Amino acid sequence: QVQLVESGGGLVQPGGSLRLSCAASGSIFSINVMGWYRQAPGKQREFVADITSGGNTNYADSVKGRFTVSRDSAKNTVSLQMNNLKPEDTAVYYCKAIIRTMSRPYNMDYWGKGTLVTVSS
Repeated sequence: QVQLVESGGGLVQPGGSLRLSCAASGSIFSINVMGWYRQAPGKQREFVADITSGGNTNYADSVKGRFTVSRDSAKNTVSLQMNNLKPEDTAVYYCKAIIRTMSRPYNMDYWGKGTLVTVSS
């Protein structure tokens, strides 16, 4: 079994910063891509940012220049540094990882349960 556990959400004022973290644990053979998605109230889940095992990053246009994704492959963790937060960034943020486990010779998507980020004055 594999678990992804997010942390770091909370309430922040517009213009403020937050750092989210996600740790993967379990019977992991390798992790390909790790990243973040978010779902605002009444909206569909959307891509935010991800990072490959080689360190290549991708960002949604709405967060470019404000958010930075990073990972520690030795610890199986991924982080999202969010700066200059805006009210429209309010959402539940989900960690996602593409993982190959010890028991399956192929990659699968795994998701965390999410952490709430609220940007409000």
